[in-house]
Amino acid sequence: MLRQKHLEAYAQVMVWALDTARARKLRKGNIVLLQIDPAAQGLAEEIHRVLLPRGLHVVVRWNPTVAMEHSFYTLGQNKQLTFHPPGTRQLMQSLHGAIHLRGPESLTHLRQVSPERISKAALARKPLRDILDQREQKGVFGWTLAMCPTLQMAQAADMDLQEYSQQVINACYLDADDPVSRWGEVFRSVNQIKRWLNSLKPVSLRVESTNMDLEVTVGEQRRWVGLSGHNIPSFEMFFSPDWRGVRGVYYADQPSYRNGNIVRDVRLDFVDGRVVSAMAEEGEEFLRSQVAMDAGASQVGEFSLTDRRFSRITKFMANTLYDENFGGDFGNCHLALGSSYIESFAGKASDMNRRRRTALGFNESALHWDLVNTRDKIVTALFASGKSRVIYEHGTFQC
Repeated sequence: MLRQKHLEAYAQVMVWALDTARARKLRKGNIVLLQIDPAAQGLAEEIHRVLLPRGLHVVVRWNPTVAMEHSFYTLGQNKQLTFHPPGTRQLMQSLHGAIHLRGPESLTHLRQVSPERISKAALARKPLRDILDQREQKGVFGWTLAMCPTLQMAQAADMDLQEYSQQVINACYLDADDPVSRWGEVFRSVNQIKRWLNSLKPVSLRVESTNMDLEVTVGEQRRWVGLSGHNIPSFEMFFSPDWRGVRGVYYADQPSYRNGNIVRDVRLDFVDGRVVSAMAEEGEEFLRSQVAMDAGASQVGEFSLTDRRFSRITKFMANTLYDENFGGDFGNCHLALGSSYIESFAGKASDMNRRRRTALGFNESALHWDLVNTRDKIVTALFASGKSRVIYEHGTFQC
């Protein structure tokens, strides 16, 4: 469990993250959504106390309990799975910010639910996400995400709750004298590496590791992004590639909990940008259902690298937010199936419409699933001149 001093520090960090995620600082009268898992109540209350004195309108929405979520997917009729309450679209069209607080109290409660039912609900929510994506492109919306430790996650990660909570404290710098200032230091360091990466302009990257040999085409008008305030913690640097140029084998050694299911030891084979074979030691049926969710679900939306020098996460956390920022001995890379991030577009956001998005190879899907590899690896940049350069090795960027 997090102590009161940690919750207070966490709240300050989360509000800093929300401000950082927006193009412009929130103003008095702006509307902020506070979306909360029940287990994150303590942190939500502290964030609420911080936001209100700024004159913001805070809209509080509670996520369903584990039992309610299970009932929804097992008992809900098709119309219920795709239903949006009156006013939901109008709320999305009016939001200036959102803070999502997760505290999963079960990780496998949907294991026996038909994956198609989960996909149906996800597809129905996509138009709402599109509204927020469009508002973010216009610079009027920003969001951030955090996680509160729970006993169930600690057990899934083979830790007790105290040890698990300490990983959260370490990862978010909640033990620092001034956590917000510490995040500011990391923000500046990460930006230096991003500037270096964006100066290279390779044609593609080759990722080589045990069980993995993958080539990722960077694509036109791309940039690396990261630590934008969207996630806490966040140490990754990523871009959305031209999905059409992904080829080879990707392997995820980290287990992945998603939608109440667990998938282990994932191997994906890509030909001409699409998954042609999806295998897993556990959860293969669920994996294949997600890959088949829609036309873009079998294509890549993101490639990411985390430098171990920034991340204090040293153990598997059974939570993607933390596992995709794993530091350990070799950092990590992760590949996301599904939707791309438009913030990786190097041009003006106003120039990005659906036709241009398609032409540049930005992927679109209701899915976005991060699959993590923590093995020692070499990432080589390949240039149009025929030259190459190692940019990442043994978990660090080779600036």
